[in-house]
Amino acid sequence: MSSTVILNARQLVTLSGPQGPRVGPEMRDLSIIEDGAVLIKDGLIECTGTRQELEPLLTEGVEIFDVGGRVVLPGFVDAHTHPVFAGNRADEFELRAQGATYQEIAAQGGGIRSTVRHTRAASLEDLLIAGRKYADWFIRGGTTTVEAKSGYGLTLDDEIKILRAIKQLDRETSLSYVPTFLGAHDIPDEYRDRREEYVQLVIQEMIPFVARENLAEFCDVFCEERVFTLEESRRILKAAHECGLGIRMHADQLSLSGGAKLAAELCASTADHLEHTDAEGIAALLQASVQPVLLPGSVYALGLTNYPHAREMIDAGLPVVLATDFNPGSSPTTSMQMVLSLASTHLKMTPAESITAATINAAYSLNRGSSIGSIEAGKHADLVVYDCEDYRELSYFFGIAHTHTVFASGRKVFARG
Repeated sequence: MSSTVILNARQLVTLSGPQGPRVGPEMRDLSIIEDGAVLIKDGLIECTGTRQELEPLLTEGVEIFDVGGRVVLPGFVDAHTHPVFAGNRADEFELRAQGATYQEIAAQGGGIRSTVRHTRAASLEDLLIAGRKYADWFIRGGTTTVEAKSGYGLTLDDEIKILRAIKQLDRETSLSYVPTFLGAHDIPDEYRDRREEYVQLVIQEMIPFVARENLAEFCDVFCEERVFTLEESRRILKAAHECGLGIRMHADQLSLSGGAKLAAELCASTADHLEHTDAEGIAALLQASVQPVLLPGSVYALGLTNYPHAREMIDAGLPVVLATDFNPGSSPTTSMQMVLSLASTHLKMTPAESITAATINAAYSLNRGSSIGSIEAGKHADLVVYDCEDYRELSYFFGIAHTHTVFASGRKVFARG
């Protein structure tokens, strides 16, 4: 049995508290232990307390890791990412800088369809090589778990290729992946004039195969009038539910399309983006206990200004989640620290609320709240040491790599310098 004690944390930000996602004032209660310490045994958290309380446990054979008065938090749980794809869209980034909109670029064959062409042409090994690089980016930023969507294949074989890559990356990297099937990410070029055939392909072939082969835990759909309509999204997600998959949604991102209300109708686990969701949509999400996943990085990266109404959601009692939306087009970042900064400056969330949204609330949105997302006995020892004196510095000093050391299941997987 291997044992490690982490000592001398100026702030041990445990987020210990009630079972379930945190709402309202609970989101500001981080359960911080000053001069904190953590005992880890065989990859799990055994107990937490002050240095004085844990010193009697420093018996022979216990490895001691002194963090030197730094801040320790749970690993970030990034609950919305697209981490397996080929190529990038730096050319489109340049076009947007010259005034082209995301929708204009997509109408000309760019956007998601551009990445689809590159990903279809890539081998499984090509995707793994790129995926390993992105996994390292996540870990170096303090993220230890990601929700990982497919969606850049849009054929049965290519979607399977992406999901198999996600499974292999979960096995071989230090990052933990929660796979989501997103075959309904866009209508592929070859089905532009026969979209109903593609919807049927997703419902009748893709979803049953993915569920049968246990390649994903969730199914997602990009619900938008120009992508998948409300009725198409409803049919796809109902089929996924019947096959035993959980439901997530891209909702109300580009317009007030009714996505939030559909997520509530279907009792989805999450409704993501929500840049255009109104008061009625927020009330529907609350009534149906759907967690909102907010992605300010995509609003920022697209040069837009219509951020989701996080303050209204929190004040209404919704357990808000923050995520990066890492993807090659609209949010090419793995930095949860940047998202924390955007949450405070543009969503008007306090630093404490942002930490909660990026850890314990995100864990519950992925059905992982009992095992990750906080520093509590019995959970995986996914811990990150930051070179800070106060947790608020993660939001305040933005664009800076604060990460000092990362532990995944008690194993040191990154150490700066």
